[in-house]
Amino acid sequence: MLSFKIQGGHRLKGEIIPQGAKNEALQILCAVLLTAEPIIIHNVPDIRDVNKLIELLASMGVKVEKLNTSSYRFQANNIDLEYLESPAYKEKAAALRGSIMVLGPLLARFGKSKIPKPGGDKIGRRRLDTHFLGFEKLGAKFTYDSHDSFYHIDASNLKGTYMLLDEASVTGTANVVMAAVLAKGKTTIYNAACEPYLQQLCKMLNRMGAKIEGIGSNLLTIEGVEILKGTEHTMLPDMIEIGSFIGMAAMTQSEITIKNARVDQLGLIPEVFRKLGINLEIKGDDIFIPAQEHYEIETFIDGSIMTVADAPWPGFTPDLISIVLVTATQAKGTVLIHQKMFESRLFFVDKLMEMGAQIILCDPHRATVIGLNRSVPLRGMRMTSPDIRAGVSMLIAALSATGTSIIDNAEQIDRGYQHIDTRLQKLGAVIERME
Repeated sequence: MLSFKIQGGHRLKGEIIPQGAKNEALQILCAVLLTAEPIIIHNVPDIRDVNKLIELLASMGVKVEKLNTSSYRFQANNIDLEYLESPAYKEKAAALRGSIMVLGPLLARFGKSKIPKPGGDKIGRRRLDTHFLGFEKLGAKFTYDSHDSFYHIDASNLKGTYMLLDEASVTGTANVVMAAVLAKGKTTIYNAACEPYLQQLCKMLNRMGAKIEGIGSNLLTIEGVEILKGTEHTMLPDMIEIGSFIGMAAMTQSEITIKNARVDQLGLIPEVFRKLGINLEIKGDDIFIPAQEHYEIETFIDGSIMTVADAPWPGFTPDLISIVLVTATQAKGTVLIHQKMFESRLFFVDKLMEMGAQIILCDPHRATVIGLNRSVPLRGMRMTSPDIRAGVSMLIAALSATGTSIIDNAEQIDRGYQHIDTRLQKLGAVIERME
């Protein structure tokens, strides 16, 4: 088991460059299966989930060449479909939730696929219905074998159609789009997700020869093509990591500059942290967070308590709800955190309460945070990370706390944050990796 040992109470200072976007990578990497030609991808994050997906693609027959620390060349000209029948495939795919993203490309190009129930964070129900219903509307036929926990899909005759997605799922939309680009005829997807990462995927597919219109909106129109070609793609910086660094700077009273943040793609993220009272300065494409002794949560115009809630893009991303919550614990004022999408994501707050935070967990989806305004510092303690975002929230709390903290099951943090310990050490954090 991996653990992080953190000595809290140190102010940080310096510049940090965000990694490539994890959530974009899981879509973009699977898209290499759509063509036999080479695809070069830049700014690939060196994190556990992405590395596992690259290993899975290589096991399926994709030629993988690492060009430098963050760039790869992929070529899927000799895919071994028999590998999908192997125990090794079941083990690797079941351990990685991102493995669901191989379905769309495999169905589009080869007309069949199978996948075990994927794994991932234990943050509540994460339905696959949007993926499967979208494939079925394109003509795919599903069977589920309860004995081996495999979904078997026959998509030998995919045809374009109109569909209204039951939810604006990012991965669901991406999977259906990748299946539709090689289907016969025209596909219209309404209530499509429109996150920047999905826009990146659609733009990449168009460079490969796909015909996708409506990019950036919730209405996508896709005209199927016969074949796709290779391309080159650079991934966006990770907006979740950027938000995490903003919260970390505020909690630790640190002066930090986040370089090359692609501010134009961050949506509401800077504004939500400003509502917590955090000063942000946009300098070109960098975000400068000055050291703040105190920050005060705003109220609504009528004086009522501020609420921060997640929503589909262009709303506030659910992946930063945990970060906002921990950041609010040392603010002045009160905020209601409303996590609408996952019913287990707020359960880590019991650890923050043991550290001294004042939080009322109203129900699985809502927590009221009463800011301490630094009058009482958090106390270091030992805790266990249940998922990626809660793990980083605990890390931020530990960096700001008095004394020493140990975060067990830190493999969860490694799933989403690249070399987080060494990068924070360069800013002055006292953090040690304990295998």
